Amino acid sequence: MSFLGNLLWIILGGFIIAFEYLVSGILMCLTIIGIPFGIQSFKLAGASLFPFGNDVKDAPNRGSGISTILNVIWILLGGIWITLTHLVLGLVLCITIIGIPFGLQHFKLMKLSFTPFGYSFGDVTPPRQ
Repeated sequence: MSFLGNLLWIILGGFIIAFEYLVSGILMCLTIIGIPFGIQSFKLAGASLFPFGNDVKDAPNRGSGISTILNVIWILLGGIWITLTHLVLGLVLCITIIGIPFGLQHFKLMKLSFTPFGYSFGDVTPPRQ
């Protein structure tokens, strides 16, 4: 199901979102100060390209002083607008039954785009038996 979901996601706009994150990451990495933010933008590009079958998890440095400071700077410099965009797209997609899975993926990306420092994005590990 995740392969089909990711394929439909890419066709229906996921590629455009990932491309925007990729371009912004490259632009941020042009300056030394922007490199940490560019790396987070690359993380968001990968997350927005294949959101089905992956989950947002806490990173080991979650809640550290430096990640909190970088998250505040991220929010003030544009993270709030990225988050609101994912919120609006998620709400619009959840209006129809067919769009609900895609809307839920936008809500997952919203969590990651609001505070990207301190979160990781990767495979969902199945629970142990």
